[in-house]
Amino acid sequence: MNDLEKKAGEYLQNFATTQLFENILPFWKKYTIDKEYGGFYGQINNDLSIEKEAEKGLVLNARILWTFSAVYSKYHHTDDLELAHRAYYYITENFYDSEFGGYYWSLTFDGKPLITKKQVYAQVFVIYALVEYYKITNNEEVLNKAKDIFILVEENSFDSLDNGYIEACNRNWSPTEDLKLSDKDMNEKKSMNTHLHVLEAYTNLYRVWKDPLLKGKLENLIMIFSHIIVDQKDNHLILFFNEKWDPKSTIISFGHDIEASWLMHEAALVSENKELIELIEIQAIRITDSTLRGITDKGGLIHDDDRAGLHHEYEHEWWVQAEAVVGYLNTYILEKDPKYLEAAMKVALFIEKYVADMIDGEWYFRVDPEGKPIKSYEKAGLWKCPYHNTRACLEIMHRLDLIK
Repeated sequence: MNDLEKKAGEYLQNFATTQLFENILPFWKKYTIDKEYGGFYGQINNDLSIEKEAEKGLVLNARILWTFSAVYSKYHHTDDLELAHRAYYYITENFYDSEFGGYYWSLTFDGKPLITKKQVYAQVFVIYALVEYYKITNNEEVLNKAKDIFILVEENSFDSLDNGYIEACNRNWSPTEDLKLSDKDMNEKKSMNTHLHVLEAYTNLYRVWKDPLLKGKLENLIMIFSHIIVDQKDNHLILFFNEKWDPKSTIISFGHDIEASWLMHEAALVSENKELIELIEIQAIRITDSTLRGITDKGGLIHDDDRAGLHHEYEHEWWVQAEAVVGYLNTYILEKDPKYLEAAMKVALFIEKYVADMIDGEWYFRVDPEGKPIKSYEKAGLWKCPYHNTRACLEIMHRLDLIK
């Protein structure tokens, strides 16, 4: 271990453990449990006021299940296991659609179906979470639930003509014109974001279920990213496509770029396909290099840019910073170029200085270009979840072990 690795290792280890145990997890344990109606509150504002009648989203609840399962798997703290159990039972008892299969997009605050469409992004997050919960329970029923979603997604979302996955279906899994994931997204048939999280979910599922069909689907997803979603001209991801894979967006999302760099690599490693591993390792480095220009003088990674020069978003979102530290650290392990380790440390320092709220807990949703928190955003909500930053802490510690 050289001097830079020793310095970075000591700093990043302290960063990860401090953020995880003194900031992120205590917030979710203290403020988010809904003791009146079950599960977890749908929204908590920046001032810690609780929106008790906010809708409860599937993505938030699945990410909570993943978070406490993953943390329990490593540290075996009883309170983490209890919250994993709580999340699992709330999802299976309230979000599950017993008539058509799959899981509702959202519920009312008291647990009744609200938005019932089957957004593939959310369905695969349940796979991702169920697999993590299965790892700590060894309950075959849990694994079977994950397999069931895999089959539903393949039967109803996979495009057998043009490849890839259609964004969403109606409640009964019939085609829908309401495809977009959120108000910020385009209403197109296919997106990078959904495919990234199908890739993530299938990677986790293949770890525990060595099914030949699943392996083929995982390898296919890796190739979709390598050959279609990654723009060969600039090594940034293309965000939206029609069903024929014609690009429909010129926006560059630095957070998704750096997240994809390590998730693609992880997927290739789990596939155990040597040719794919060699291909993706080269591509992961190129993708990482494409993001370095998005790091500001203060050390944060900006939200997005535009190939067409029509739009720039210089604010810093919490999840982008989390993924950046992991992505740069992962690329350092691949390439051993100090610039990646320095980038990882730079973003982690930015998080400590500007993004982490060490007084009230958790991380701010967004900070402006000067690092000032934008307090109109929530601390917990449909999209503000404990998964990106918790996972970053766990992945940082894992990768530091690989450097030693």
